[in-house]
Amino acid sequence: MFNHVMVGSNDVDGARRFYDAVLGALGFSPSSVPGIAAYPSDGGNFVVVSPSNGEPACHANGGTIGFRATSYAQVDAFHAAGLANGGACGGAPGFRESSPGRKYGAYLRDPDGNKICAFAPRSDRDP
Repeated sequence: MFNHVMVGSNDVDGARRFYDAVLGALGFSPSSVPGIAAYPSDGGNFVVVSPSNGEPACHANGGTIGFRATSYAQVDAFHAAGLANGGACGGAPGFRESSPGRKYGAYLRDPDGNKICAFAPRSDRDP
């Protein structure tokens, strides 16, 4: 659906460690582009960079970047990897009553404060 999503970081190396872990839990591998953290996929690219204007990076107020997971186990692994790599819990894994289709998901804040989440499709065996 998108070509790319890019967020700023004040510590790209730290962000790379975080995103290598959380996106690795979802099956995405980093590219080897120096100076940035980039994660290509068939559905678009996710990129973390230092702001080009030299100003400090800050997170988007009200913005959330959602990643697709293929299973509830991937959502759980995404959340655990984020907490273990400098992220903060933005919502523990579980069914989201307010999401369309009551999907299973989890939310994190990355080390720079960006809000991210992962959601898995519901199973017809779910409650």
